[in-house]
Amino acid sequence: MTAPAVRMRDIHKRFGAVHANKGVNLDVAAGTVHGIVGENGAGKSTLMSILYGFYQADEGSIEVDGRVVRIRDSREAMAVGIGMVHQHFMLVDTMTALDNVLLGAEPDWRLGAARTALRERLNALMEQTGLRVRLDAAVEDLPVGERQRLEILKALVRGARVLILDEPTAVLTPDETTALFAALRGLRERGTTLLLITHKLKEIMSLCDRVTVMRGGEVVMERDIAQTSVDDLAQAMVGRRVATGRRVPVAAGSGNEVGGVARLDLPDSVPSRHPAPLMQAEGLRWCDELGVARLDGVSLSLRPGEIVGVAGVSGNGQTELLDVLSGLKAPQAGTLNVDGQRFLPDDWITPSRARELRVAHVPEDRLHRALVLPFAAWESAALGYQHWTRYGRWAWMKRGAMQQATVQMMETYDVRPRNPELRSSKFSGGNQQKLVLAREAMAEPGVLLVGQPTRGVDIGAIEFIHARLRAHRDAGGAVLVVSSELDEILALSDRVLVMNAGRVAGELPIEDCHEAALGRLMGGAVH
Repeated sequence: MTAPAVRMRDIHKRFGAVHANKGVNLDVAAGTVHGIVGENGAGKSTLMSILYGFYQADEGSIEVDGRVVRIRDSREAMAVGIGMVHQHFMLVDTMTALDNVLLGAEPDWRLGAARTALRERLNALMEQTGLRVRLDAAVEDLPVGERQRLEILKALVRGARVLILDEPTAVLTPDETTALFAALRGLRERGTTLLLITHKLKEIMSLCDRVTVMRGGEVVMERDIAQTSVDDLAQAMVGRRVATGRRVPVAAGSGNEVGGVARLDLPDSVPSRHPAPLMQAEGLRWCDELGVARLDGVSLSLRPGEIVGVAGVSGNGQTELLDVLSGLKAPQAGTLNVDGQRFLPDDWITPSRARELRVAHVPEDRLHRALVLPFAAWESAALGYQHWTRYGRWAWMKRGAMQQATVQMMETYDVRPRNPELRSSKFSGGNQQKLVLAREAMAEPGVLLVGQPTRGVDIGAIEFIHARLRAHRDAGGAVLVVSSELDEILALSDRVLVMNAGRVAGELPIEDCHEAALGRLMGGAVH
C-alpha cells in the first residue's frame, strides 16, 4: 500500500497547564483533500503548527511519504514538501507579486537572472493550475482573491506537495470561493495533498474526501465525507446537537424577558409595520488621507425589532461604516439621527456620547479594538463603561463591583473559564468574542452595531452568539451586523444591505436573498 502523505503519531503538546494535543493520530492519504475541524481551543491549529514547524511536539512522531522527519521550523517543513497558506497573508504590500515569491528564496546576488527563471516557472505553473496572478503588479493593488492565489503559487513553486490551508475562504466572495475550489480540485487531481482548516462545514462537505474532528485536544471522529453530514460534524465538534440551519427562532422567555434578554424600554417598541428608526444616516461620505472615498453617499436606517445585515467583501467600506456610526470617525459629509438628536460632520457623535444615547459597538477586530490583552477579564469587561457610577466615581474604581458584573456577564454569555482575574489574552477567540458582546449588550443599548460577530469562532459559539443577537432584536432593539460570511447574513438578517466600493450596491428583504443575488451585488453588479 502507498504510504500516507502525512502520518502523525501520538502527538502531545503542552503549554503550561494546558494540554493542547493529547496523543493525536492523523493519517492523510496522498492526493486527497483532508479537512480538520473543531471548536476554538480543540487543538487543530496547534497540530498544524507542529506539522509546519512553528511548534515542536513534546512527544510523538511525524512521517512524510513514509519517512520519519523532524520539522523544527518552516524551512525544514518546506524542505520535506509541506507548505502553508495562512489566513492572514504573509506578503509585502509594496513589492510586486513576483518579488514576493522570490523573497527569502534568492539563490545568489544575480537577481535579474533569478527573476527571469522564476517568472518562467510561475507562468508554467499558472498555466497548469489555472491560478492566475499579475506578476508585475504590486501586492497592494491586487484584490484579495488574487493575493490568495499568489500565496498558493508561492508554496507550490517552492516544491510543496502537501499544502495546509487555514480558513482560505474567510475573505472571498462566493464567485471567488467557487473559483478557488475549482483550482484546489485541480491541484488534487495533479497529486497535491491538501489539508483544509475551516469552520465552514458546508465547505468541508463540498471539497474534502475525508475529515478529522477534534475536541478538547483529541480526535473524536475521523470519517470519509460520504459517511457523514453537516449535523454529524457539528455534533462531534461540540458534543451535542446544534442548530445549523437558517433563521432558527429563539424561544421567548416569560414575563418581561425575551430569549433571556430584558424587554428594552424604547420608543416605538410596540409592534408596527413601519416603526420610527432608532438610528438613521443620510449621505455618509468619508475619505481617507489619500482622498479615496471609503464611504460614498451611504444611507441607512435601523428600526426597533430588526437585524439589518451588511454583506460585502472585506475592504468595501464596512469597517468605515461601523467607525462612523459608532463615533470613532467623523465623516466629511452626511447626517446622523439618534434618539431625536441630529449630528453633522463638524459636531459628530463621539463614542462616549453614543453610549449615552444607548448605541453600543462590537468592533470587527476584537484583539486590537475591543480588548486590552494584558488586562484581566474584569478590566476588559469595564472598558468604555468605567465612568458608570456603579463602577466608581472620579478616579476611584470599585473593583469588587466590576468583578461581580464580569462574573454575571460570564454566566449569562457562557464565557469559559469563568475567571474574571484571568488575562484577556488567555481566553480562546470565541470566549473573547462572547465577553465583548456581553459587555456591550448587557448595557441594554437600543442600537447594537456588530462587526464580524463570529470571525474565527467555532460552531458552538456561533450558535450562542446568533441566539443572543436575535434575543436583542426580539427585545425591541435594532442590530446592525457587518459580516463577510453570507451564511451568517442569511441566518440572522431581516433585510440585507450589500456594499461595494464604499456604496450600497443594493438592499433586499431576507425573503429575496440568496447567495447568487448577493454575490452579484458584492461583485459590483447593479441590482
